[in-house]
Amino acid sequence: MKKIAGCALVSALALSLAACGGSDGSGGDSGGGAAKKTLTIGIANYSLQAPYFIAMAKAIETEAKTYSNVKVISTDAQGDAAKLTTNVNDLLTQKVDGIIISGGPLNAAPAAMNAIEQKKVPSILVDRKFAGGQYTSWIGPNNTQIGQGDGQYIADRLKGNGTLAVITGGPADNTIGLDRTNGLLGVVKQSPGITVVTAPDFGGWSSDGGLKVMENLLAKNKHIDAVFCENDAMCLGAQKAISDAGRTSEMFLVAADGQKEALAAIKSGSNYAATAVNNADTIGRAGLDRMMAVLAGAEPSKDTPLEAPLVTGDNVDRYSNPDSIF
Repeated sequence: MKKIAGCALVSALALSLAACGGSDGSGGDSGGGAAKKTLTIGIANYSLQAPYFIAMAKAIETEAKTYSNVKVISTDAQGDAAKLTTNVNDLLTQKVDGIIISGGPLNAAPAAMNAIEQKKVPSILVDRKFAGGQYTSWIGPNNTQIGQGDGQYIADRLKGNGTLAVITGGPADNTIGLDRTNGLLGVVKQSPGITVVTAPDFGGWSSDGGLKVMENLLAKNKHIDAVFCENDAMCLGAQKAISDAGRTSEMFLVAADGQKEALAAIKSGSNYAATAVNNADTIGRAGLDRMMAVLAGAEPSKDTPLEAPLVTGDNVDRYSNPDSIF
């Protein structure tokens, strides 16, 4: 079950910090300094408009409840970088003990990070790693590995020949998307018989966006063998567009994140063939546990890229959990 696998990973991360003298991550009060008072953790969300980031925030809040001395204050910048900075300053005014930032597509938030640094408050980044090194610690996906795993699956299944359509999330400087697609292309380009068609428009990381972009790809391409999307949400939309066009048997889809709807589609034996695990629940919980360990005095790793196993019909039962928050 995905929940079990995720909990094991979170525990492993917490225990690695405990070895440095911090919290054991078990949710109890054995974490030294972190257990001596009520701690207030601020969550600065860049946007809560997508399932992935909604699940990330919920995971942090849910994990916080496993500790008896933690209060969480969550904010939503609604996709506005300036508002994110305002939210961070508001959290600092409330004298939070630490701030967890879920930055979505932001590559940097210098004003917010400067404010945190000036107050000498620890900062944990989840999923998105900002440019610069002001943050205390980052936990997130190995996006290049995600792309490479997806690319190898596609190349193997196509046996080196066919047409691959690529749907990107955008914007053009989004390093998460770039790492995933570049990782994919680095593998696929070793098979010269595979033609890559990249959609000119961004899918916006949403199901509706993926559907619209796929509709345009279908109109312009008489035959497509495989589709890669930079996240599951877009591929779920693309899958609907393909079905509506009556072309389901023509192609298979591969994406990333491990969204439960995508896992269900894989498990059902549909043309949704594979995805790479980048689970918001696991990352969010690990982010909260890392913050608790830091507040307990641990010296964390600066960057912690998580493994991104490929999920197919052969192993989907290990990761699938219909009751997951993501």
